[in-house]
Amino acid sequence: MAPPTGSAVRLAAVAGHFGRDLAFDLERIATIVRHARRAGAGLVVFPDGTLGGYLGDLREPDEASLPPTLGRDDPVFAHLAGLAGPTALCVGYCELAGGVRYNAAVCLSGDGVLGRHRKVHQPPGEALVYGAGDRFLAFDTPVGRVGMMIDHDKTFPESARSLALDGATVLACLSAWPSSVTRPARQLHRDRQARLFDLYDQARAAENQVVLVSSNMTGMTGGLRFLGQGKVVGPGGEVLARTPGQAGLAVADLDVQAEIDCARRVLHHLKERKPSCYPGLA
Repeated sequence: MAPPTGSAVRLAAVAGHFGRDLAFDLERIATIVRHARRAGAGLVVFPDGTLGGYLGDLREPDEASLPPTLGRDDPVFAHLAGLAGPTALCVGYCELAGGVRYNAAVCLSGDGVLGRHRKVHQPPGEALVYGAGDRFLAFDTPVGRVGMMIDHDKTFPESARSLALDGATVLACLSAWPSSVTRPARQLHRDRQARLFDLYDQARAAENQVVLVSSNMTGMTGGLRFLGQGKVVGPGGEVLARTPGQAGLAVADLDVQAEIDCARRVLHHLKERKPSCYPGLA
């Protein structure tokens, strides 16, 4: 399903606010998808919590105010597939399975569900109300092989590396990444979490020599103020497109496989690894 080398694709990262009102969220998604499809986007990555929003407190989350839960077969996903058509969409939501909530993401197009992910790495407050995922798996899409991460996942190099080793050429990172909870800066772009958000995006792309499409929430939910800063990062760690702290779309056109082949022409990080020298990572 990957486009051949020599074929440019348009990748888009969404920065925007999504809350508890599912009907409003779906209207906003539909508007963004219509614009993105008209612009020829092959992949649009929405934030964590696109359907129903994110937590409002990372220290003592209130179970009564959690996002609405959706099962994997909820009709909303068929609706989104109809909106998507040939464009692949990555969307975050709160999944309910076996009586357990998961912070989850789904990638779908008009052909149906292409891939799924449950957030593996959780900040302490989130672990009080969500179960954890247990794997990172890449999957095929019209823009190439894609792997998904959900915000805190990208803090850990092993997440992106696992997906790259599974053949992912594009990493879709869906975030609801807030400013610092303990030491917030008056200006968002000076916040230490804003620095880390950018640092992880660029490092995960460069160390694996892949393309990374990073979305994020904007605005506020409860006591959390989200950073925005959606971006597309090339396999050398260069930021190809970005949004400011406000809502918007970061859009980049590139031949994914050609860019990766160029980045790996001399130094091929995945092939140069020495797994026998770091057995403690297993």
